[in-house]
Amino acid sequence: MCPPPNFIPTFQAQYLTHLGAKGRVVLPAEVRKALGLKEGDRLLLRVREDGTLELLSAREVARRALGLFAHVAPGRSLVEELLAERREEARREEG
Repeated sequence: MCPPPNFIPTFQAQYLTHLGAKGRVVLPAEVRKALGLKEGDRLLLRVREDGTLELLSAREVARRALGLFAHVAPGRSLVEELLAERREEARREEG
């Protein structure tokens, strides 16, 4: 789900930070608190084509991944459907 090319994000807050030793960036305490981040939490850093960075918590990555399957009806198993399709294809190829 990438935003359109001319998309200009709005910011709730902005912080000035610096690049430290060994490429480390410090997230301000207010940001860590607002996002529920603690020392040792895993983060995903994406470099976008436009040269911007996106930093996501593992929790946010999981939330977005689950959202990709929100359209799947409860109780429906996409894995079972795929396996059934593959089995049917194999039966047709054998017969």
